[in-house]
Amino acid sequence: MARGLNPALLRLIAGHVCLHACMAGTRMAAPLLALRSGQSEAAVGVLLALFALTQVFLALPAGRYADRHGLRRPMGYSVLAATAGAGLAVIHPVFPMLCLSALLTGGATGAASIALQRHVGRAAETPTQLKQVFSWLAIGPALSNFLGPFTAGLLIDHGGFRLAFLAMATLPLVCWFWVQDAKELPAVIRPEHETAGTAWDLLRERHFRRLLIVNWLLSSCWDVHTFVIPVLGHERGLAASVIGTILGSFAIAAALIRLVLPVIAAHVREWAVIAVAMGATAVLFAIYPFMQSPVAMALCSVLLGTALGTVQPMVMSTLHQITPEHRHGEAVALRVMAINASSVTMPMLFGVAGTIIGISGVFWVFGFVVGAGTRLAFKLGRSDKG
Repeated sequence: MARGLNPALLRLIAGHVCLHACMAGTRMAAPLLALRSGQSEAAVGVLLALFALTQVFLALPAGRYADRHGLRRPMGYSVLAATAGAGLAVIHPVFPMLCLSALLTGGATGAASIALQRHVGRAAETPTQLKQVFSWLAIGPALSNFLGPFTAGLLIDHGGFRLAFLAMATLPLVCWFWVQDAKELPAVIRPEHETAGTAWDLLRERHFRRLLIVNWLLSSCWDVHTFVIPVLGHERGLAASVIGTILGSFAIAAALIRLVLPVIAAHVREWAVIAVAMGATAVLFAIYPFMQSPVAMALCSVLLGTALGTVQPMVMSTLHQITPEHRHGEAVALRVMAINASSVTMPMLFGVAGTIIGISGVFWVFGFVVGAGTRLAFKLGRSDKG
């Protein structure tokens, strides 16, 4: 498996891109339709939260289901749910139906990601391959976050919302084309001396708990950047296209660094990459508010995207090394729950904090928290389990 990439993994990545693009495109089109239908900004906020909310509650059942049934069955149900979700918006594009579409497409994407990450992690044979395959797999969401909204926007402009939702409903079927022939891995048998336990027992493991906290801190940095930059740009009178370019440069940098990671994975340790990413993020958050020109802000955005783009593959590699194989699905599910719960709650917290300490203060406070959390990344390096 040279550099962790082979035809089987390419098919899984293609399937991941298609299913995730369905959710990303629906997430762009549904709020736009709601606004054009006269819904308030608050209603649109609720609609957007629903894409992440389902994943919070569905993650653990989906993780256990993947542990029992492998890859294809969870992927099949996810394809059906995503197709139904986008299809409902084609049939009756009103606000309550858009909310249901958000729940279905968001939940389907989360469940599919858990099954895919578990499968890919089990297929890797060495720690180096773990880093490589998760680096390749992480490229999928970056591509789909461009493909889905771009396709939906193009179709909305030229054919209307129904055509856009119809295209989104078709993408999961293309996903199934890519993953239906995936080879299932042998079932994992729980050791006889181990009790079944609950997923929450994993949180009692010190190394897993540290990893989850570190991952939550760094994933929250994505939310901070996404929330703060539009507000900061608005305060400085930047055009919407300029603000979009700054945010887009972050996403492009995060995707490009993941193309490089599989090549250097054999020469780096997971905890070291995570620690460097946390330190760099703390520094960039400290100086970001002082960057007045769009070019300087875009440069900070690129550097931040580069730092944060390295994290997910390293976290997933570490997670698969420090948790029992028969509980990988549950471990991935807990990570998904933490990230999506953060995506639901943190923007509201940022909004409150911004009114109290100013929008620059949000950057500085969170930068300090991430910098203080760097010591947890170093402690991961002292784990006797990898």
